[in-house]
Amino acid sequence: MTARRILHADADAFFVAVARMADPEGAGRAPLLIVGGRPGGRGVVCSASYETRAYGVRSAMPIAQALRLCPDAMCVPVPRAACSATSKAIAAVLGRFTPVVEGASIDEWYLDLTGTEALHGHETLEQTAVRIRQSVHRETGMWISIGGGTSKLVAKLAAEKAKPRPGTEATGVRIIAEGGEGDFLRTLALAELPGVGPKLQEKLRSLGLVRVEDVLPHDRSTLARWLGRRPAEWLYARVRGIHTAPVEPRGTSKQISRESTFSRDVADDAQLSAHLRALVAKAAAELRESHLAARSVTVKLRDADFTTRLASRTAAEPLESDRAIGDLAVSLLRKLRMARRHPARLVGVALGGLVAARDAEQLGLFAGGPAPVERAEDRALSRAVDRVRERFGDAAIRTASTPLRRAP
Repeated sequence: MTARRILHADADAFFVAVARMADPEGAGRAPLLIVGGRPGGRGVVCSASYETRAYGVRSAMPIAQALRLCPDAMCVPVPRAACSATSKAIAAVLGRFTPVVEGASIDEWYLDLTGTEALHGHETLEQTAVRIRQSVHRETGMWISIGGGTSKLVAKLAAEKAKPRPGTEATGVRIIAEGGEGDFLRTLALAELPGVGPKLQEKLRSLGLVRVEDVLPHDRSTLARWLGRRPAEWLYARVRGIHTAPVEPRGTSKQISRESTFSRDVADDAQLSAHLRALVAKAAAELRESHLAARSVTVKLRDADFTTRLASRTAAEPLESDRAIGDLAVSLLRKLRMARRHPARLVGVALGGLVAARDAEQLGLFAGGPAPVERAEDRALSRAVDRVRERFGDAAIRTASTPLRRAP
């Protein structure tokens, strides 16, 4: 049986690179750059330049803490529109090398090149990876790191080692040949394996298991006695590079989300609802731009004491309009607020169960039961608002509930 030829492409410092391209005279000139918020805000770091990471700044760190570690860093918000456009441009280049491309996130993709040897002139997988990397940079201005192997797991781990970070000899491409998976994995710490989070790391460390090679001498029954049957089976396979999951092309994203961290805690329900509807408008606009509709809506609320709560609901039919999604989101927010009335630090919304908009219309046409929560007029109005904003900017039109920005 022919071995699989899997690549994992990971855009290098994606959010930092896009922020620099979007603002060449500002962020583009700042070696010390933090993407994720503004000084004085209470957001978290989305990404940081390699120079900034040398100061200890890491993703998900509060902006205030990051600036204490690196006070000279420039801090900018995430350029969401530019990030979305750049991600789509990279995916388009990757799709020319194989039809089997799976988007793992906005800046990561899996490619299955099994059976494409003749298409690429029977060159090695490494040679193809180098060409892909150069093509992406030439056409998008972005550098990607590419790992390759016989499974998605090995390819992802190899891509991490391929990143040309300062102080390393990595070149941007790392291919693990068939049969070499074991030797490669033995060089890794267990913490580097996807799925081995802090709690599992602590448990494994208590058993004297820190590196992949520490686990290999133990059989399944021993691991099961320590960890339980299912975790033991999972770990036994991962440390040996066993991972048979296929690369699954997805025409749509798993979800579209937006969230906002307040500069001051918000306790007023009306103000929270207004902020939530503004976030819904942004997420729904992206939904419609991609010709999608959402089956489910999830609202996220983080209280002042950092307690994070979620509420979700699946609609009777897929939704795409600001009004219908907003009404559903506000009802979920009301549910969360009734359960616990603490001032809020953050509010967010996620749209999931995404389907093509034309499929949504068919589902609505044949759906039984009560009248649909979204009318044709709702969809038409939202699309008309999209056209106005596209031509005149986001501030050209807003709903009465949208919070006004105060002048600085």
